[in-house]
Amino acid sequence: MASWSTFLPNEDATVAEGERLGKVIADGAVVYLQGTLGAGKTTLCRGVLRGFGHQGAVKSPTYTLVEPYELAGKTVYHFDLYRLGEPEELEFSGVRDYFAEHSVSLIEWPSRGQGYIPEPDLIVELNAAGEGRKLSIESGTERGVRLLSSL
Repeated sequence: MASWSTFLPNEDATVAEGERLGKVIADGAVVYLQGTLGAGKTTLCRGVLRGFGHQGAVKSPTYTLVEPYELAGKTVYHFDLYRLGEPEELEFSGVRDYFAEHSVSLIEWPSRGQGYIPEPDLIVELNAAGEGRKLSIESGTERGVRLLSSL
């Protein structure tokens, strides 16, 4: 598989890189977002959503598990599985219905949904690096390899 990384010096750079990613995954993708609390996963999601034309606030759907956005004729789902008690809870919420071929799914804390969410096209890792963040993206599928080559 393929990988790519860059340094993000601040929040604006994180949003800008998310916006660029949003344009690359516009035709659909499952994206796992990994990193510690406060690493910038939701900030990156804000950028992805801006790439689709969203101008409003973006909050982490920690208590609702998923926040859907209808943008530019596409559906973008922002998942935050941090507070998920057991992965089986996803089955009762009808989670499989969210993963259509051309939808975009951004999944924070994907390990908590293991076995109930699809394999990722892209795995995005954000980690503190000095005053900024290191962003690493790895492909998880053939579609992910194609997407990554467009970044």
